[in-house]
Amino acid sequence: MPADRRQGPVAGILLAAGTSSRMGKNKLLFELEGESVIRRAVRRALAGGLSPLLVVLGHESDKAWKEIEDLPCEWALNPLYEQGINSSLKAGIMGVRGMKAKAAMVLLADMPFVTSEMIAAMIARYRESTAPLVISDYDGVNAPPMLYDQSLFTELLLMEGEGCGRQVVKRHKAEAEVLPWPVSALQDLDVPEDFARVRRAT
Repeated sequence: MPADRRQGPVAGILLAAGTSSRMGKNKLLFELEGESVIRRAVRRALAGGLSPLLVVLGHESDKAWKEIEDLPCEWALNPLYEQGINSSLKAGIMGVRGMKAKAAMVLLADMPFVTSEMIAAMIARYRESTAPLVISDYDGVNAPPMLYDQSLFTELLLMEGEGCGRQVVKRHKAEAEVLPWPVSALQDLDVPEDFARVRRAT
């Protein structure tokens, strides 16, 4: 794999299409430190060096887009968002493949403690290696962000069942670069108690 190919832009896929059913309201519109959850995620992804950045929207897409329309990102609508996160992942992969991306990092919009420094470190590790995959490790738990080389895009699209991304990670883990992160960065927003916990920590 030519080294110079890895010096080009790394795309970002920010998954932001879910219904927030367990939260009761659209969690991406909640405010943290003076900005919405989705804007925080987009801003950090951009600051980390992801370009182009594709935000996959679904539930209340118009409201979500208004939060970020002034930022340098693109969006894709997933009409099948009620079928779960796999449909959004595939919509994102198809989108960045159409942008001729050489690699893509997949992030979740509801992980507010993922920082731009984490993102930049994963990009740097990808560029200095030949691994097809750079994965995050939270004390033994593998979760987003995950960075996939374009050589894995077709595999991601062909995976069936729950956890397409996890299936690909499991299949290629022996070849992957692994970056450890604090367990605190794994915090997501699923239920009201999560949001209360995050607000106390910010």
